[in-house]
Amino acid sequence: MARYLTKRVLNMIPLLFIVTVLSFTIMQLAPGGPEYVLLSGEADTSTDPLAAERLREKWGLNDPIPVQYLRWVGNLLKGDFGRSYYYRIPVAEVLGDALPNTLRLNLVALTLIYLIAIPLGVISAVRQYSKTDMIVTATAFAGQAAPDFWVGTLLIWGVAMNSGGLIPTNGIATPGVTLATHGWLAVLTDRARYMILPTVVLVFGGITGLTRYMRSSMLEVLKEDYVRTARAKGLPEKVVIYKHALRNALLPILAISGGLLSSLVGGAVIIETLFSWPGIGRVAWQAVNNRDYNVSMAVMLLGAVLTMIGYLLVDIAYVWADPRIKYE
Repeated sequence: MARYLTKRVLNMIPLLFIVTVLSFTIMQLAPGGPEYVLLSGEADTSTDPLAAERLREKWGLNDPIPVQYLRWVGNLLKGDFGRSYYYRIPVAEVLGDALPNTLRLNLVALTLIYLIAIPLGVISAVRQYSKTDMIVTATAFAGQAAPDFWVGTLLIWGVAMNSGGLIPTNGIATPGVTLATHGWLAVLTDRARYMILPTVVLVFGGITGLTRYMRSSMLEVLKEDYVRTARAKGLPEKVVIYKHALRNALLPILAISGGLLSSLVGGAVIIETLFSWPGIGRVAWQAVNNRDYNVSMAVMLLGAVLTMIGYLLVDIAYVWADPRIKYE
């Protein structure tokens, strides 16, 4: 196992190299640049090509793409992600401010998704073709067909706008509500109000697909010989389902959970933008729109690293879920 893990970790290095080269090249080849975005808001320089050229020369954007890439990698190896062209502060500070907000939102949402979707999938499979199964399946299909931005807009219009201000539609907290002035309970309640709508949208979109995966996997496992043998021995149905069948049915769920870590920090771009949630997803969207190369590269690099680590953890979890799996 140790040899396998070492090999997997070493294989991440060329993969990261390929990801960063492709990402860096594609961004550099895109039309426009950060200098035009910044100068567009200044009336006296927005039409001055010399001003744009001075900025490009100052930032080294006129250098060949390979030279720019090697410079970026060199700074990265020193722990320097560069400076944001749009925010005018170091990239580490931009990500440091947004990351906790995204983690808080996505951790709550993902926890609820798994706590709801797995039991629903099991119940739907055990009661196949029942009314419960039909309702769960129909809801899952409807949820997958409904775009997140549409569900979020409906919630803003139908719920938040009729709540008398109890449920906010944007932001992360009420200005002035801090631990020093209101206490921890008031702060916790205030933060929770702002999380209601984005969390509901994320959970609704997440449980629909995961429930279907869980149902399908559970149905396959329930047809296995060892399940019939366990029932023939007279074991209680709960023991058959939750001790023998569920563990093996979780293997496909583990497989699709490889991107879990990257989703925690990648955030939901649409949701964070719709609800003005100051997280990584919104920062990434603004970085792409404003040609903020350094922020975009940092977000993509972070997502790539966490995706690889996530799938490595999935392989380890396979061994826990099914001892028959061995890595040579």
